[in-house]
Amino acid sequence: MNNENTPDLDEEVMITLELDDGSVLDCSVIAIFEAGKNEYIALLPMEEDANEEEGEVFLYRYSEDADGNPNLENIEDDEEFETVSEAFDELLDEAEFEELD
Repeated sequence: MNNENTPDLDEEVMITLELDDGSVLDCSVIAIFEAGKNEYIALLPMEEDANEEEGEVFLYRYSEDADGNPNLENIEDDEEFETVSEAFDELLDEAEFEELD
């Protein structure tokens, strides 16, 4: 994984998502991480939405174009989503463990 893409956790990085219904949603980047052969991004919505659970994290396949602009893709495959979810949970567990040191 290219560490240039990994946000400094002390610095809040924001991404604005355009949703299928045309609305926009500002999200904070929690992490960019590898799982299998791909990179993924974990986003936390900044606005409370009645349709979403509190603290719900959005996971997307992540890549960059030749100019370094981010590309996000939905994870359509249930098996891939499960793999990514487990990798993200492990990442959170490692971060919590490091905080205890």
